[in-house]
Amino acid sequence: MILKVTNGKVELRKDNGLLVRTIAQRNAVSADLNDDESMVVVTLTDGKVELRRINGLLIRSVCQRNAVNAKFSGKDIAVELANGKIELRRENGLLIRTI
Repeated sequence: MILKVTNGKVELRKDNGLLVRTIAQRNAVSADLNDDESMVVVTLTDGKVELRRINGLLIRSVCQRNAVNAKFSGKDIAVELANGKIELRRENGLLIRTI
């Protein structure tokens, strides 16, 4: 599966480009799939990071502010902040460490 971010929308697409569903409707900057493609982490323009199921359902907000990008790192989430630091967080949002 492929994630495409266009005009603030996150779209899940098959490998041939066919649209499967829209994960987030607005304000998205970036998105990343986990290894088993069951969850998506979405970074929003206001600095929030949201964890969503593959069907688009919001599970929880992982980070509330200052995020510019977020990616899965194994089962954890690496959140890049505006000040250049990286926070490693669990899927439940718990801070593991700051790098």
